[in-house]
Amino acid sequence: MISTYVQILLIILFWNADCQIIPRIEECGLSCSQGIQCKSKPSGDIFNSFCHDAPASLSSMVLKSMKISTVMKCVQGSPCSLHLNIKGTLSLDENVRGLEICSFSLDTQQSQCVNVRFTRKKSKMLNGKKVQVQFNCIEVNVAQHIYVTMKTVPHYCEVKLSQQYYVEDCRNSDVGKYIPACSAGKLDYNLDRARKIVTVNVSNFPRDQDYYVRLCHKWFTCEDVGALAVIKGKEAFKSVSLKYSQLLPCLCIEGWLALPDARRIQLCPFENDTQVLWDNIVYNPSTQTLAWEPACPVLVTVNLCRFTKSNDLCEDIEKSFKNSSEKQVKYSRVDTHPRLCMKFTTKRGSWIKCPFAHGEFPAWKMRTAAVAEQIQVFFTSQTKAQFSVLVCNRTQMASCESLGMHHSVSVGDPVSITMSQEMCGSTICIQGWRTDVDYSVPLQICDTFCGFHGQSYSDGNPPKAMTHRMKSVEFLH
Repeated sequence: MISTYVQILLIILFWNADCQIIPRIEECGLSCSQGIQCKSKPSGDIFNSFCHDAPASLSSMVLKSMKISTVMKCVQGSPCSLHLNIKGTLSLDENVRGLEICSFSLDTQQSQCVNVRFTRKKSKMLNGKKVQVQFNCIEVNVAQHIYVTMKTVPHYCEVKLSQQYYVEDCRNSDVGKYIPACSAGKLDYNLDRARKIVTVNVSNFPRDQDYYVRLCHKWFTCEDVGALAVIKGKEAFKSVSLKYSQLLPCLCIEGWLALPDARRIQLCPFENDTQVLWDNIVYNPSTQTLAWEPACPVLVTVNLCRFTKSNDLCEDIEKSFKNSSEKQVKYSRVDTHPRLCMKFTTKRGSWIKCPFAHGEFPAWKMRTAAVAEQIQVFFTSQTKAQFSVLVCNRTQMASCESLGMHHSVSVGDPVSITMSQEMCGSTICIQGWRTDVDYSVPLQICDTFCGFHGQSYSDGNPPKAMTHRMKSVEFLH
């Protein structure tokens, strides 16, 4: 319960900081209450850095309080700027001639001080009365970490107020909208496909600020691709060249000012370059695992299919459909057959990749031969494998109904099938497939099986040396 309460409280605090309205002023200045006239001037008095012992009559509580906020100075025709609005309350005393207000940036190590003096005549009349001093002419930058001090003039030891303050960043709606330093700029690009270089041109950002540019792959966040480039604010040319390895649909150009929590802009111009996404197919021979790793997030349905030479179609394999909800789609115990392919379907269409089509992995073969009134079926394979043989009646191009004659066989062990006179039709086929894998492509031999002298069937090429990352033959539907 406590942790949940703390989380809710933090969310409320951050929400308030982002939505807080910053008051606007047209001129900065100094004001004092009780009708006291006061004047300010920049303070360079090094002697006020050293404290003096306070008189016995001076209360250590002469400085009552100090409050700090941010105001936005906006003058027509000029960009807005941020200033500290410092309010201090003190009790007037004949030993105090004024105040010194200083701000010290913990980011830049720079300080600004101002000396506030009261007119003696009026302040003596109000001795002991509380006076509020307001000063809002100290200019600050976005997201600065400031240390503010308020001391008496002269500076009495242990009579001092201090406070740390964080200036709002670009997430604040007013700061992000009106302060030039929060402008994310404008990105344009030129593409050199031959050299694989993106030249990024940046405009519409403050000329005295440095600017960051990078290439990234956009997933849930934009992940770095290559080095971060910096465009110096003082440089005349506001462009940078970035190298890329692949032109992916999630490849984005991101730019932002070199400021804490600066707003970022992204340009993702290659969203239609999806072809390369389907190439990253990997096969592991030791585990018989076929995997596809998307280089970018993409809404796609993946399935295995059997490519048919007769009509250039790829028949879907049942129970192989998967969605790319994760960074990898994996199939275990896969037959390395040249016609076993992967199909990728998005709202833009379907793509088919056949990773084993080039014969880079061992393929198995099925051969038939006639012996008297029997058909012998042989299987050859460079790896251990188990097969099934089925006699079927091809009723359609893509379907073959079993005739109830089913056999199991190992590599090197032939199986004999007795052929009756009724099996002499042209629609009778012998079908074979691997049973020791989860995903296999059946081979099919269809003949009259009358006057049969022998036939062999194979889709495989002579096996070559195994490689884990494969080339693909591509068919676009």
